[in-house]
Amino acid sequence: MKKLTSNLTSAYIEAANRLRPKTKRRKIVAYVESYDDIFFWRDALSEFEDEHTEFEVMLPSRTNLNRGKKTAMMNRLGESLGGYMIACVDADMDYLLQRHTPASQRMLDNPYVIHTYAYAIENYQCYAPSLHNVCVMATLNDRNIFNFEEYLRQYSEIIYELFVWLVWMHRHGRFNEFPLNNFNNIIAVDQLNLQNPAEALERVRRSTNRKLAWLQQHVKEAKGKLTRLKEELSQLGVHKENTYMFIQGHHLMENVVAAAIEPVCTLLRRQREKDIKQLANGNQQQLNNELASYSHSQFQPTQMLRRNTQYKECEAYQMLRTHIQTFMNRAAEKPHGIPSAAITSA
Repeated sequence: MKKLTSNLTSAYIEAANRLRPKTKRRKIVAYVESYDDIFFWRDALSEFEDEHTEFEVMLPSRTNLNRGKKTAMMNRLGESLGGYMIACVDADMDYLLQRHTPASQRMLDNPYVIHTYAYAIENYQCYAPSLHNVCVMATLNDRNIFNFEEYLRQYSEIIYELFVWLVWMHRHGRFNEFPLNNFNNIIAVDQLNLQNPAEALERVRRSTNRKLAWLQQHVKEAKGKLTRLKEELSQLGVHKENTYMFIQGHHLMENVVAAAIEPVCTLLRRQREKDIKQLANGNQQQLNNELASYSHSQFQPTQMLRRNTQYKECEAYQMLRTHIQTFMNRAAEKPHGIPSAAITSA
């Protein structure tokens, strides 16, 4: 009996020790732009943690409420955190501008800045092949009633030419002639009918074509240069069928994906409630209990979008993983820490 008790105590202590923080691991602090970014980057960086290295994802300041990309990249606290510090930020347009602006140059040339490659985290959360699963999480109904992949493929092909123009104009400093908010207004999806989504997409096509005609008439110096830009953008991961991954993330989520996912979830809920009513067979008490249970189990589609992690097969995320791995390989070559002066040079 004593031997059994001793073994149990030893096993308990061993288990307790495993629960203690692994203080001997080197810590790399990852500064992010806002609260919404913490979960995404924690999930992305966790894959690269091992017995030697751990990450701590945090906001860029412990002394004030400053947030945002610039604050994350300009943080000066690296030295007090052991010399290991990175900034994890949205790529925005800076990735595609390829050093044509000072902001793009700062982001791309600093080896301690890791960016999303897609415009922002929201673009990953709206990754087309994952959207059916988002609807299932929100409604607990697995019926596939809308082809999100085809919807976003067609949408991307419609806006692709105009998006190339946007990149060209911004690379040449002509932001005021074609501002991002103007582009977003043109490509917004309005009044999507699930029975005939082509109508809404056709409205986007018409507004896009009007702007294309205006640009071709008023910016003639771009003639002959867009083909080369398309080839370069393709090398960066932008293709006709996936343009939606590189437009502004908030706009994509709120004005393109929400236009489809919210009515889809509404219809899926109605179908599930109809099934419950049929299965209740007139038993009102059972019907009320089941409807209440189903209601309490549902979530808002936008909540589920922001919890979505089913995007890791997309091309942009694979580039992000390669970027993190490159940083980890470089960090492994510096066992005494990464010089904070180099990190804070952004």
